[in-house]
Amino acid sequence: MIQTILHLSDTHGQHRKLKTLPDADVLVHSGDFAMAGTEKEILDFLDWFIGLPHPHKIFIAGNHDDFLYQANIEGLPGNTHYLCHSGIEIDGIYFYGLPMFVADDMSVSYKKQIVQIPHNTDVLISHQPPLGIRDYVGHVHLGSCSLLKQVTKVSPLYHLYGHAHEAHGMEKIGHTVYINSALTDNHYQLRYEPILLKM
Repeated sequence: MIQTILHLSDTHGQHRKLKTLPDADVLVHSGDFAMAGTEKEILDFLDWFIGLPHPHKIFIAGNHDDFLYQANIEGLPGNTHYLCHSGIEIDGIYFYGLPMFVADDMSVSYKKQIVQIPHNTDVLISHQPPLGIRDYVGHVHLGSCSLLKQVTKVSPLYHLYGHAHEAHGMEKIGHTVYINSALTDNHYQLRYEPILLKM
C-alpha cells in the first residue's frame, strides 16, 4: 500500500549531491535530470536512480533531457519506470507521465499529448506546470494553459512537476494538490529540498 511519495525535479546533473533522500514508497523525478541532454548524462542519472533504495521509482523527461526523445528504454529493473505518454498502476494508484520535449513543444504534438491524459489518473507527473500555479520565474509564467484545462478536467489527487525554478512548493486547488519540486534555482544551483507527500 502506497503511503508516501517523494518528489523531486530539475536536478540538472547534480543528483549525486543528494546524499540523504528521505524514505518513501514511491520516488518520482519529473524531469530535467540532465543539463545538456547527452547520453552520458542520462546514463549517469539512470545508474544513480536505479541504485536508490525506494521500492518504486518513476521518472519522466524534461526539456533538458533531449537524448530521450523518441527513445525506447529497455532493461530497467522491475521497480523502475520511465513514463512517456504512458501510465502505471501501483497498489491501486494510477500514475501517468507527460514529458516535455522541445521538438514536441514547438509543434502541435504537445497540445495533442496533453488532451490524451487519462481521466482515471490519480497522480499526474509532468515537467511543465499548469498555467498560473507555481509556474513563475520573476513575473514570467512558464505554465501551459492547455495543461491547466486538462488537469482541471481530470482532477487528479496530485499533479507533480518542476520546470519553473524558484516556484518550489505546493498548494491545493479544488480536489488537486499541485507540487513544484524543482530543486535548483535560476542559476542551476541546488537550493530546495524534495517534497515528501503522505497519501
